[in-house]
Amino acid sequence: MNRRQFLSATLLTASVPASLARAQVLTGAPPPSVATSYFLPLLDRAKTALDHHHSEFDLRDRIALADFSAASKDLRFHIVDLISGQSWSYFVAHGRGSDPDHTGFLQRFSNDPGSLATSAGTYKTGEMYDGVHGRAMRLIGLDPTNDLADPRAIVIHGADYVSENHIATWGKCGRSEGCFAVAPHMLSAVVTLLGPGRMLYADKIAQQQKT
Repeated sequence: MNRRQFLSATLLTASVPASLARAQVLTGAPPPSVATSYFLPLLDRAKTALDHHHSEFDLRDRIALADFSAASKDLRFHIVDLISGQSWSYFVAHGRGSDPDHTGFLQRFSNDPGSLATSAGTYKTGEMYDGVHGRAMRLIGLDPTNDLADPRAIVIHGADYVSENHIATWGKCGRSEGCFAVAPHMLSAVVTLLGPGRMLYADKIAQQQKT
């Protein structure tokens, strides 16, 4: 696949304006993303986590999955509507401390301050704010594996190193400092679909070493 074909494919599956995303969820129009079958094991695990933390979530209609089994060049951040079955898929970066050699695959999780790593577990989406990366959404870690997310400033934000151009050039996303960084032009769609008070679940089921 050449660069032009790559960009066309990723834009068709990932580029969903926030207003269109809202309309498709509300009207039941065809889903804008790829099929969900390959991340069903992670979805099952996320549903169990949603039940475990049921008292934390009044909003249980939609959840986000960060599937760190996949490479960073893959669409591995999924927002799933549990009522309609629709899903939306995006690129997302992992932390530098989770992939020190910059292989494009998450090697390890960490909750330690200063680790610059991604943390596994259940998060609750919080308020939007303006920070060093521009607009960002706060995250609250609900498990022992990620309960330092807030003091570590682990958030959802946009970053140029998660763009289609970056992946076409380097074959993978750049790395964050542990945050869930998405493409800047996709941030609005992601945070609009999620909103505050919903669940983001991050984990790794099995290594999928794709070339």
